[in-house]
Amino acid sequence: MDDFKSFCIEEYNRIFTEEYANSELKKHNDKRKFAQKKAIKLSSINAMKTYPEIEPSDIWKTIYLSHVNSYSGIFDQEVIKKVISADNSWKKSSGHAFEEMIRDIGNLQLHGSGIKILLQKELSFQLHHNNILNEVRDISWLKEQIGTSIFDLYLGIETDSKYLIYGCLQTKTSIRDRVTRDREPSINAMKAFFVSFALVLDGDFLRLPKFQNMVNGDSAEFEINGWHNMYVLTNEDITKNRIKAIDISMDAFVEDCKKGAEFWSSQRQWLDYKWKP
Repeated sequence: MDDFKSFCIEEYNRIFTEEYANSELKKHNDKRKFAQKKAIKLSSINAMKTYPEIEPSDIWKTIYLSHVNSYSGIFDQEVIKKVISADNSWKKSSGHAFEEMIRDIGNLQLHGSGIKILLQKELSFQLHHNNILNEVRDISWLKEQIGTSIFDLYLGIETDSKYLIYGCLQTKTSIRDRVTRDREPSINAMKAFFVSFALVLDGDFLRLPKFQNMVNGDSAEFEINGWHNMYVLTNEDITKNRIKAIDISMDAFVEDCKKGAEFWSSQRQWLDYKWKP
Protein backbone atom coordinates (compact mmCIF):
# COMPACT_ATOMS: atom_id res chain seq x y z
CA MET A 1 0.00 0.00 0.00
CA ASP A 2 2.80 2.42 0.89
CA ASP A 3 4.51 1.70 -2.44
CA PHE A 4 1.78 3.39 -4.47
CA LYS A 5 1.83 6.43 -2.17
CA SER A 6 5.58 6.81 -2.58
CA PHE A 7 5.18 6.38 -6.33
CA CYS A 8 2.49 9.11 -6.47
CA ILE A 9 4.59 11.57 -4.50
CA GLU A 10 7.76 10.91 -6.49
CA GLU A 11 5.93 11.08 -9.83
CA TYR A 12 4.19 14.33 -8.96
CA ASN A 13 7.43 15.97 -7.83
CA ARG A 14 9.40 14.65 -10.81
CA ILE A 15 6.86 15.82 -13.39
CA PHE A 16 6.30 19.18 -11.69
CA THR A 17 10.06 19.87 -11.60
CA GLU A 18 10.52 18.90 -15.25
CA GLU A 19 7.51 20.83 -16.53
CA TYR A 20 8.38 23.95 -14.53
CA ALA A 21 11.98 23.88 -15.78
CA ASN A 22 10.95 23.31 -19.40
CA SER A 23 8.09 25.83 -19.45
CA GLU A 24 8.51 28.75 -21.84
CA LEU A 25 6.20 30.93 -19.76
CA LYS A 26 7.86 33.93 -18.13
CA LYS A 27 5.95 34.56 -14.89
CA HIS A 28 6.56 32.30 -11.89
CA ASN A 29 2.85 31.91 -11.14
CA ASP A 30 2.04 30.99 -14.74
CA LYS A 31 4.85 28.45 -14.84
CA ARG A 32 3.75 26.97 -11.52
CA LYS A 33 0.10 26.62 -12.59
CA PHE A 34 1.12 25.00 -15.86
CA ALA A 35 3.48 22.57 -14.14
CA GLN A 36 0.91 21.74 -11.44
CA LYS A 37 -1.76 20.82 -13.95
CA LYS A 38 0.61 18.63 -15.95
CA ALA A 39 1.90 16.97 -12.76
CA ILE A 40 -1.63 16.21 -11.52
CA LYS A 41 -2.71 14.79 -14.87
CA LEU A 42 0.36 12.74 -15.76
CA SER A 43 1.15 11.41 -12.28
CA SER A 44 -2.48 10.28 -11.92
CA ILE A 45 -2.40 8.45 -15.25
CA ASN A 46 0.97 6.84 -14.49
CA ALA A 47 -0.11 5.74 -11.01
CA MET A 48 -3.42 4.28 -12.23
CA LYS A 49 -1.60 2.30 -14.90
CA THR A 50 1.16 1.15 -12.56
CA TYR A 51 -1.20 0.22 -9.69
CA PRO A 52 -4.45 -0.97 -11.32
CA GLU A 53 -5.41 -2.78 -8.11
CA ILE A 54 -5.57 0.51 -6.16
CA GLU A 55 -8.79 2.51 -6.22
CA PRO A 56 -8.37 5.51 -8.58
CA SER A 57 -9.95 7.78 -5.97
CA ASP A 58 -7.25 6.76 -3.44
CA ILE A 59 -4.56 7.59 -5.98
CA TRP A 60 -6.22 10.96 -6.64
CA LYS A 61 -6.23 11.75 -2.91
CA THR A 62 -2.54 10.89 -2.64
CA ILE A 63 -1.73 13.14 -5.59
CA TYR A 64 -3.64 15.85 -3.73
CA LEU A 65 -1.38 15.42 -0.70
CA SER A 66 1.65 15.62 -2.99
CA HIS A 67 0.28 18.83 -4.47
CA VAL A 68 -0.28 20.40 -1.03
CA ASN A 69 3.19 19.38 0.12
CA SER A 70 4.78 20.78 -3.04
CA TYR A 71 2.85 24.03 -2.79
CA SER A 72 3.29 24.69 0.94
CA GLY A 73 7.06 24.21 1.17
CA ILE A 74 8.90 24.08 4.49
CA PHE A 75 7.14 24.48 7.84
CA ASP A 76 7.33 28.07 8.97
CA GLN A 77 4.91 30.73 10.21
CA GLU A 78 3.36 31.04 6.75
CA VAL A 79 2.74 27.33 6.23
CA ILE A 80 -0.94 27.37 7.22
CA LYS A 81 -1.68 30.16 4.76
CA LYS A 82 0.21 28.27 2.09
CA VAL A 83 -1.69 25.07 2.75
CA ILE A 84 -5.01 26.90 2.45
CA SER A 85 -3.79 28.50 -0.75
CA ALA A 86 -2.62 25.09 -1.99
CA ASP A 87 -6.05 23.60 -1.29
CA ASN A 88 -7.75 26.33 -3.30
CA SER A 89 -5.20 25.84 -6.05
CA TRP A 90 -5.85 22.08 -6.03
CA LYS A 91 -9.59 22.56 -6.48
CA LYS A 92 -9.02 24.69 -9.55
CA SER A 93 -6.07 22.87 -11.12
CA SER A 94 -7.27 19.33 -10.41
CA GLY A 95 -10.64 19.88 -12.07
CA HIS A 96 -9.01 21.12 -15.26
CA ALA A 97 -6.38 18.38 -15.09
CA PHE A 98 -9.10 15.72 -14.78
CA GLU A 99 -10.90 17.13 -17.83
CA GLU A 100 -7.70 17.00 -19.84
CA MET A 101 -6.91 13.51 -18.57
CA ILE A 102 -10.27 12.22 -19.82
CA ARG A 103 -9.83 14.02 -23.14
CA ASP A 104 -6.29 12.71 -23.67
CA ILE A 105 -7.04 9.07 -22.85
CA GLY A 106 -10.35 9.15 -24.71
CA ASN A 107 -8.84 10.63 -27.86
CA LEU A 108 -6.00 8.11 -27.76
CA GLN A 109 -8.55 5.29 -27.66
CA LEU A 110 -10.74 6.95 -30.29
CA HIS A 111 -7.87 7.51 -32.73
CA GLY A 112 -8.90 6.47 -36.23
CA SER A 113 -12.61 6.35 -35.40
CA GLY A 114 -13.42 9.83 -36.70
CA ILE A 115 -14.56 10.90 -33.23
CA LYS A 116 -12.81 13.47 -31.09
CA ILE A 117 -13.31 14.80 -27.57
CA LEU A 118 -13.01 18.59 -27.29
CA LEU A 119 -12.45 20.75 -24.24
CA GLN A 120 -14.91 23.61 -23.86
CA LYS A 121 -12.23 26.11 -24.87
CA GLU A 122 -11.42 24.01 -27.95
CA LEU A 123 -15.08 24.00 -28.98
CA SER A 124 -15.20 27.76 -28.45
CA PHE A 125 -12.18 28.15 -30.73
CA GLN A 126 -13.74 25.98 -33.43
CA LEU A 127 -17.02 27.89 -33.21
CA HIS A 128 -15.16 31.18 -33.56
CA HIS A 129 -13.47 29.90 -36.72
CA ASN A 130 -16.71 28.51 -38.19
CA ASN A 131 -15.46 24.94 -38.03
CA ILE A 132 -18.64 23.50 -36.47
CA LEU A 133 -20.90 21.88 -39.07
CA ASN A 134 -24.08 21.66 -36.99
CA GLU A 135 -27.20 23.53 -38.01
CA VAL A 136 -27.78 27.08 -36.78
CA ARG A 137 -30.12 25.96 -33.97
CA ASP A 138 -27.47 23.60 -32.60
CA ILE A 139 -24.77 26.23 -32.81
CA SER A 140 -26.88 28.72 -30.87
CA TRP A 141 -27.52 26.08 -28.21
CA LEU A 142 -23.82 25.17 -27.99
CA LYS A 143 -22.86 28.80 -27.56
CA GLU A 144 -25.32 29.05 -24.66
CA GLN A 145 -23.71 26.04 -22.98
CA ILE A 146 -20.24 27.55 -23.33
CA GLY A 147 -21.56 30.71 -21.71
CA THR A 148 -22.68 28.78 -18.64
CA SER A 149 -19.65 26.43 -18.55
CA ILE A 150 -21.93 23.60 -17.45
CA PHE A 151 -20.34 21.00 -19.74
CA ASP A 152 -16.63 20.29 -19.54
CA LEU A 153 -16.10 18.30 -22.74
CA TYR A 154 -17.88 17.82 -26.04
CA LEU A 155 -18.05 14.87 -28.43
CA GLY A 156 -17.53 15.60 -32.10
CA ILE A 157 -17.51 13.72 -35.41
CA GLU A 158 -14.51 15.04 -37.33
CA THR A 159 -14.65 15.70 -41.08
CA ASP A 160 -11.76 17.52 -42.80
CA SER A 161 -10.74 19.28 -39.56
CA LYS A 162 -14.33 20.39 -38.95
CA TYR A 163 -16.78 18.93 -36.46
CA LEU A 164 -20.35 17.82 -35.99
CA ILE A 165 -20.94 18.07 -32.25
CA TYR A 166 -23.20 15.26 -31.10
CA GLY A 167 -22.62 14.99 -27.37
CA CYS A 168 -21.83 16.71 -24.08
CA LEU A 169 -19.82 15.40 -21.16
CA GLN A 170 -19.63 16.46 -17.53
CA THR A 171 -16.52 15.35 -15.62
CA LYS A 172 -16.47 15.27 -11.83
CA THR A 173 -13.76 14.25 -9.39
CA SER A 174 -16.62 13.48 -6.99
CA ILE A 175 -20.31 12.77 -7.55
CA ARG A 176 -21.06 15.34 -4.86
CA ASP A 177 -19.62 18.18 -6.93
CA ARG A 178 -22.60 20.24 -8.12
CA VAL A 179 -24.35 17.04 -9.20
CA THR A 180 -27.86 18.28 -8.37
CA ARG A 181 -27.28 21.45 -10.38
CA ASP A 182 -25.72 19.53 -13.26
CA ARG A 183 -28.60 17.09 -13.70
CA GLU A 184 -31.06 19.60 -15.18
CA PRO A 185 -28.68 20.89 -17.90
CA SER A 186 -27.95 17.28 -18.83
CA ILE A 187 -31.67 16.62 -19.23
CA ASN A 188 -31.92 19.76 -21.38
CA ALA A 189 -29.10 18.42 -23.57
CA MET A 190 -30.99 15.16 -24.06
CA LYS A 191 -34.14 17.13 -24.91
CA ALA A 192 -32.08 18.95 -27.56
CA PHE A 193 -31.17 15.52 -29.01
CA PHE A 194 -27.56 15.47 -27.86
CA VAL A 195 -25.84 12.54 -26.19
CA SER A 196 -25.21 13.40 -22.53
CA PHE A 197 -22.65 11.47 -20.47
CA ALA A 198 -20.99 12.07 -17.11
CA LEU A 199 -17.67 10.66 -15.95
CA VAL A 200 -16.79 10.56 -12.24
CA LEU A 201 -13.59 9.75 -10.37
CA ASP A 202 -14.91 9.22 -6.83
CA GLY A 203 -18.29 7.51 -7.01
CA ASP A 204 -18.76 6.64 -3.33
CA PHE A 205 -22.06 8.51 -3.16
CA LEU A 206 -23.43 6.30 -5.94
CA ARG A 207 -23.85 3.60 -3.30
CA LEU A 208 -26.79 5.64 -2.00
CA PRO A 209 -30.21 5.09 -3.62
CA LYS A 210 -30.80 8.84 -4.00
CA PHE A 211 -27.73 9.30 -6.19
CA GLN A 212 -28.44 6.11 -8.12
CA ASN A 213 -31.93 7.44 -8.83
CA MET A 214 -30.54 10.79 -9.96
CA VAL A 215 -28.73 8.91 -12.69
CA ASN A 216 -31.19 6.14 -13.51
CA GLY A 217 -34.57 7.76 -12.83
CA ASP A 218 -37.66 5.58 -12.32
CA SER A 219 -38.19 6.87 -8.78
CA ALA A 220 -40.70 9.11 -7.05
CA GLU A 221 -38.18 11.94 -6.73
CA PHE A 222 -36.44 11.50 -10.09
CA GLU A 223 -38.89 10.31 -12.71
CA ILE A 224 -36.46 10.21 -15.63
CA ASN A 225 -32.75 9.48 -15.93
CA GLY A 226 -30.39 12.43 -15.54
CA TRP A 227 -27.84 11.24 -18.10
CA HIS A 228 -27.70 8.68 -20.87
CA ASN A 229 -24.90 7.04 -18.87
CA MET A 230 -22.58 7.86 -15.99
CA TYR A 231 -19.11 6.25 -15.87
CA VAL A 232 -17.13 5.81 -12.66
CA LEU A 233 -13.40 5.13 -12.46
CA THR A 234 -13.29 2.32 -9.91
CA ASN A 235 -12.17 -1.26 -9.36
CA GLU A 236 -15.45 -2.11 -7.65
CA ASP A 237 -18.46 -3.54 -9.45
CA ILE A 238 -20.95 -0.71 -8.99
CA THR A 239 -22.49 -1.06 -12.45
CA LYS A 240 -26.24 -0.54 -12.19
CA ASN A 241 -28.39 0.28 -15.19
CA ARG A 242 -26.96 3.58 -16.53
CA ILE A 243 -24.07 3.63 -14.03
CA LYS A 244 -20.97 1.86 -15.38
CA ALA A 245 -17.70 1.04 -13.62
CA ILE A 246 -14.65 1.61 -15.86
CA ASP A 247 -10.88 1.45 -15.49
CA ILE A 248 -8.24 3.84 -16.78
CA SER A 249 -8.49 2.39 -20.30
CA MET A 250 -12.08 3.73 -20.40
CA ASP A 251 -13.01 1.05 -22.96
CA ALA A 252 -16.74 0.98 -22.15
CA PHE A 253 -16.97 4.77 -22.30
CA VAL A 254 -15.14 4.89 -25.63
CA GLU A 255 -17.39 2.23 -27.14
CA ASP A 256 -20.48 4.13 -25.99
CA CYS A 257 -19.08 7.31 -27.57
CA LYS A 258 -18.93 5.41 -30.86
CA LYS A 259 -22.48 4.08 -30.44
CA GLY A 260 -23.68 7.59 -29.67
CA ALA A 261 -22.08 9.01 -32.81
CA GLU A 262 -23.62 6.28 -34.95
CA PHE A 263 -27.11 6.71 -33.50
CA TRP A 264 -26.95 10.52 -33.64
CA SER A 265 -25.90 10.39 -37.29
CA SER A 266 -28.63 7.97 -38.36
CA GLN A 267 -31.56 8.40 -35.98
CA ARG A 268 -31.11 11.68 -34.14
CA GLN A 269 -34.85 12.32 -34.02
CA TRP A 270 -35.15 9.36 -31.64
CA LEU A 271 -32.21 10.37 -29.42
CA ASP A 272 -34.16 11.49 -26.37
CA TYR A 273 -33.53 10.67 -22.70
CA LYS A 274 -34.74 7.10 -23.22
CA TRP A 275 -31.83 6.23 -25.53
CA LYS A 276 -29.29 3.91 -24.01
CA PRO A 277 -25.96 2.89 -25.61
